[in-house]
Order: sequence, then structure tokens, then C-alpha cells
Amino acid sequence: QVQLVEFGGGLVQAGGSLRLSCAASGRTFGNYAMGWFRQAPGKEREFVAAISWSGSRTYYADSVKGRFTISRDNAKSTVYLQMNSLKPEDPAVYSCAAGGGPPTTWRLPSAYDYWGQGTQVTVSS
Repeated sequence: QVQLVEFGGGLVQAGGSLRLSCAASGRTFGNYAMGWFRQAPGKEREFVAAISWSGSRTYYADSVKGRFTISRDNAKSTVYLQMNSLKPEDPAVYSCAAGGGPPTTWRLPSAYDYWGQGTQVTVSS
């Protein structure tokens, strides 16, 4: 089992920045690829970003590429999502997830075995 807890959500003005953290406990964090997903009210869960177990490979949704950066610190069992230039379309509950499937699946929620409870991000215009 892996337990995931997100931190760092909140209210920010459009154009501002937030950094989300996801702290893991339980099984060896470094064995898992990590992903961030988001879900806005009335919408399906959407892939945001993913990172390989070593941190050497990262993947982004087109909607956040160039604005968001995913990173991880395996020594701290933590994955981060730095969000810059936030837009009115970015508000959602952001959740981190841990999984072990092949990289071709990392954009899919089904690739992940463990999920955090999510943290709310709100952007004011």
C-alpha cells in the first residue's frame, strides 16, 4: 500500500503560481511512476503530468505544457507540481497518483494504483 497526501492548493490570481506537493508513505516511493490529474466540477478526470520513477522522463498534457513542471524527490518521497501562469481554465481538484505500468499508459487514470484525496486549486480572474 502507498498512502498519498497532497498539499499546496489554494486561491491564486490568474497569471500567478502555486506549487503542489504530494507526500507518499508506505511502499518504496521510488518504485512508482507518479502522475498528477485534475477534475473540475461536471468534467471527467484529466491527465496533467507524469514522471518516471527516476525523474528522467516527464510527460505533460498539451494544455499545461510550458506552464507546469512535475518533479520528484525520492529521498523525501515527494512529488511536486509547479504551476505557473495559471489560467481561469485551470481550477480543479488536483490529485496525485502512483502507478507501475509502462510509460505509454501514464496518461490514463487506470495506470495508477494509488490516489491521494486531492487538493483544490482556484484561480480568480
